[in-house]
Order: sequence, then C-alpha cells, then structure tokens
Amino acid sequence: MHRILVMATAMLLLLLTSSLQADESEAREKAFSTRMSNVTLVGSFTVDGRADGPPKAERYEIKSVTKLGGNLWTFVTRVKYGKVDTRVPITVPLEWAGDTPMVSLTDATLPGLGSAFSARVIFHENRYAGTWQHGPAGGHMFGRIEKTKPAAATEKPTK
Repeated sequence: MHRILVMATAMLLLLLTSSLQADESEAREKAFSTRMSNVTLVGSFTVDGRADGPPKAERYEIKSVTKLGGNLWTFVTRVKYGKVDTRVPITVPLEWAGDTPMVSLTDATLPGLGSAFSARVIFHENRYAGTWQHGPAGGHMFGRIEKTKPAAATEKPTK
C-alpha cells in the first residue's frame, strides 16, 4: 500500500510539474512574440576575412513574430540586404537556451533572397547577436532591438 501511495504521489507531482512547465513555455513564447512585434533590429555586421574598416550597418524591420507549431516561428520582415529591399515572411526554427530565444537556421532558402543561409542569432532584452553564413561568406551580426515608430509619427504632416 505504501508503495502505491508513493507512486501515485510521484505521478501527481510529475503531472503538476509538466503542467507548470507548459504554462511557463506558453507565457515565455507569448512575451517573445509581443516583444518582437513592430521592432527594428539596428546594428552592424562583419564579413570574415575583410579588414577594411568598421562593421557595416544593418537594419531588419520586423512587423510580427508568431509561433506556427513545434519550434517553427514566422517573422514577417522587411529585409534590406545589399541591393535587395523586400518584405517577406520568413519561417525559421527557434530554440530556447533557458529563457533566451535563438534562431537556428542551417542552409535555408529565403524567399526572394536565395539559398544556403545559415545563422545563429540570440535575442536578449533589447539586444541581438549572432553569426551568419550565406554560401562561402559569413561573419558576425549584433545590435539593438528598437520599437518601430508608427508611420504617422515619422511623416511630416501635410498642409
């Protein structure tokens, strides 16, 4: 009888722990989605093997971030990369290192941008940092996460 009571108690604790972890995961994911919607990543990137001065400026506008299921998330973005300036939904795997989200992309094809993109980018508070690879070129990227100002606030009123 004692053995059955111990096993029943252990099962109950396991179920409660599992339920609490699911609630924590859901809250963490919702907070990430909210925090990363209507933001601009403003920072710099480097290219391995180039010693031609300071890092280059980069900007990625993110309209929204939503979880699809499992570890797949869709970032609705405006990407400015070289001569490319496009809006595109990008679905990427997102992993969690404790409470820190990380995009983990390996040899992916991004609509309108090409193939063989790899990246590991973490997001912590109001900063991001990581590595990128596109074919033979690669480097580092880093910067801050800023809330995007509404269009009406940045436009001059017409008279």
